[in-house]
Amino acid sequence: MKMPRRYSGLRRKAQAAAVAILGLAAGRLPAAERRTIVFFGDSLTAGHGLADPGRDAYPAVIQAKIDAAGLPWRAVDAGVSGDTTADGLARVDWILRRRVDVFVLALGANDGLRGIAPAVIRANLAAIIGRVRATYPSSRIILAGMKMPLNMGETYARAFDAVFPAVAAETHSALVPFLLAGVGGRPELNQADGIHPTKAGDAIVADNVWRVLEPFLRGDAPGPAAETRRPEAWVRPPP
Repeated sequence: MKMPRRYSGLRRKAQAAAVAILGLAAGRLPAAERRTIVFFGDSLTAGHGLADPGRDAYPAVIQAKIDAAGLPWRAVDAGVSGDTTADGLARVDWILRRRVDVFVLALGANDGLRGIAPAVIRANLAAIIGRVRATYPSSRIILAGMKMPLNMGETYARAFDAVFPAVAAETHSALVPFLLAGVGGRPELNQADGIHPTKAGDAIVADNVWRVLEPFLRGDAPGPAAETRRPEAWVRPPP
């Protein structure tokens, strides 16, 4: 049943006031003061193939960890299936229209599968990080490393793998050594395509990222969080 607009507006105001009071009583920051973590990636970040990416993709699992720890942060899933580092560079300015406090960069897997030159991947990743820093100088950057199987060619695979620690070092970014550590190459933790993690696999991916991310979040820990939220989704700018 739809309430008359004037009563609906009064109810919303009352609810907002109650939430603000409860938040202060619990020692939590108001929602407007929560800081933002953007997970900027491809299908691995978007949760491709999962029944409920809004709950089971690794950014959503990390949001649940944040809420359980009572930390004043919200996760934004900005993963787009199929994106390469060049695609990410093309859309990052749109993402940066809203404030970013921690930026988790998880691109490069599709570049590797397409055999894109490691030097190009490295330049694109560095350029994305440069755009973030130019817009939000105080933001913290975490780069998620990727690895290619040796069947892509040993020389290429080794050059690809070296891109991520090199970019992290030159841009003074934190590094997740391998996003899919403990998951890649394990059929029981991957979907039928052998590339995208299952729900159980994404839980491990979340742990891989959380080990690096958590120290960045702990300095602003408030009291208990009220409930687990789904991460927001910022994807592409409208055409």
